[in-house]
Amino acid sequence: MTTETDATDTNGAATNDATAGPDGSRRRQADDDGPSRLRLTRGRVVGAAAGVVGIVFLVLLPLLNLSLPGVLPGPTYTPGSLQLLAMCMLMAAAALTYHLLLGVAGLLSFGHALYFGAGVYGLAITLQNLDIPLLPAMGLTLLVVIVLAHVVGSISLRVSGIPFAMVTLAFAQAGSVVVGRNPEGATGGDEGLTLRTDNLPDFLVGVVNTRNLYWLALAVLVAVFIIVTWVQSSRAGHVAAAVRENELRVRVLGLQPYLVKLLIFVVSAVLVSIIGMVFLLLQSGAVPRAVSADLTITLLVMVVLGGVGSRWGAVIGGVFYTILDQRLTTLANSDAIDALPDILRVPLSEPLFILGTLFILVVLFLPGGLTGTAQRLAQRRSRRGGDRVQKSREILEEAA
Repeated sequence: MTTETDATDTNGAATNDATAGPDGSRRRQADDDGPSRLRLTRGRVVGAAAGVVGIVFLVLLPLLNLSLPGVLPGPTYTPGSLQLLAMCMLMAAAALTYHLLLGVAGLLSFGHALYFGAGVYGLAITLQNLDIPLLPAMGLTLLVVIVLAHVVGSISLRVSGIPFAMVTLAFAQAGSVVVGRNPEGATGGDEGLTLRTDNLPDFLVGVVNTRNLYWLALAVLVAVFIIVTWVQSSRAGHVAAAVRENELRVRVLGLQPYLVKLLIFVVSAVLVSIIGMVFLLLQSGAVPRAVSADLTITLLVMVVLGGVGSRWGAVIGGVFYTILDQRLTTLANSDAIDALPDILRVPLSEPLFILGTLFILVVLFLPGGLTGTAQRLAQRRSRRGGDRVQKSREILEEAA
């Protein structure tokens, strides 16, 4: 008499024997899978540990006296350097929200700046006209953004591809026009709005509190990264990824791509609006560029530079682009550039020209962005190491 377990073992053995080659290739493959899984687990543990160490280092950074000439304007404890680092973190977080649209759901949006600007101007107008504390003002602004994202998303997602991109661009341009026309003096027009600080906590006001704003920006980046990771690994994230690959097949399976894409759209809009609110606190004012299409294009460039489909790519691309943009602007106004011949001075005095050239070079010669290139190099090294191990095994087996 054979038990159920024995039957399972027997069937499994028979299957293995039936599929194994005469030289035991199937068994060798199973033996090789063990170390690969172990390496994958170790890689995840090492990655998580490195992330924790990196966060602790960034938390302590304002307390350290570190200098990066050519990158930061001064030591890391100075307000100028902390301002730049906080801006890098906010832009990296904003790039993460765009990764949620493009990298996860495959939605090429040209209107993502609308929700960033809604967070900036919504909070500024609320604080300007209502005598309420910061958190209730942020909550009220968030409600407006949620309604706005639902309305725009429900209309825009009726189409896909380039038509979707054009519809989102039209809504963003409408928001930019409203800000520029300054209805009843609400938006400040081209001059923007100055942040009213009467109801703000004292630890968020003034240059002396730039360190606290830096920590707030770091907390926002970590929170956005965790939320994006959770959404991407959830059922909705998996369905969105399947829709990106083949929407018709998802429909055949009885799922609803429209609702999943709308969910991703709204979550991305809400997250970037929160980033916009912190941006307002950091900059102490709202400017029309926060609603312009240039900001959306900038986020797209950040994601492509870092690597489409990679969360760390979005973070690296956001930090890299922001630092490069700031330093190139300083370089363009320097005496060294002014002393060059016109054939060199004219292009080098335009930071956007240099950034555009860099973007073209990355797209042409580094497919997959910075993180994709790093992964390919790591895979080549791992493959070479695996080949060496395999040859060593074969030599030992022959010797035995």
